[in-house]
Amino acid sequence: MNERIRVVKIGGNVVDDPEALQAFVKDFSRLAGPKILVHGGGKEATRVSGALGIETTMIEGRRVTDRATLDVVTMVYAGLINKRIVSMLQAVGVDAIGLSGADGNVIKAVKRSSEPIDYGYVGDIDPMDVNDIFLSMMLKAGLVPVICAITHDGDGMLLNCNADTVASSVAVASSRIAPVDLIYCFEKPGVLSDPDDDTSIIGFIDHEAFESLKADGVVSKGMIPKISNALNAVDRGVSEVYIKSAANLLSAGGTLIAGC
Repeated sequence: MNERIRVVKIGGNVVDDPEALQAFVKDFSRLAGPKILVHGGGKEATRVSGALGIETTMIEGRRVTDRATLDVVTMVYAGLINKRIVSMLQAVGVDAIGLSGADGNVIKAVKRSSEPIDYGYVGDIDPMDVNDIFLSMMLKAGLVPVICAITHDGDGMLLNCNADTVASSVAVASSRIAPVDLIYCFEKPGVLSDPDDDTSIIGFIDHEAFESLKADGVVSKGMIPKISNALNAVDRGVSEVYIKSAANLLSAGGTLIAGC
């Protein structure tokens, strides 16, 4: 396959907004060529956890996943949200197929060490363990994989992974098939120097700028793993990575992430 692949990750704030999600789905359907969608859904998982009396704990933007939380995120990510998005894509003419990492053995992960922080049933992904042959088969068949953030360890254990990490790993693996662009879409127009000012877009971030932004507190919480994964992707062969608003998927703008 020589045609450029686009890997798009959609964040929880958009997933949780029916109007924003519907608009995104329509725009995503207009992207030409092979494409893969990776989605989060943390806010929905937090809501369901609360309804079930299960406490949510986050550390640096990452969810601590005990056994009860693993059951919730599997139901929400791989079930409710994944199938909702797939059905919406089918409605606009996109032949989508919903996947967890266990389906087709598409993403294997390793349970994260309990040191220095015990995140519970959380997985770390090596892009070499993403099944690019399976993804290539899906894309060549005209299917659009819609991948959630639930993976597996190959021994029967499901693992929760950060959706930004999943997107980065899928993009790196897909670069073994064809050139890849990775687009992180969320509710803001890009990485902002002032979170309350949507015009304060930081147009370009490399490793040096990232460290400086973290040290100054400009980048924090969930934006840290997002930018870290974006940098990792460009360092490992992804052509371009953008962080931008879901509403601007089809237009220019946002924050360009550059590697070494």
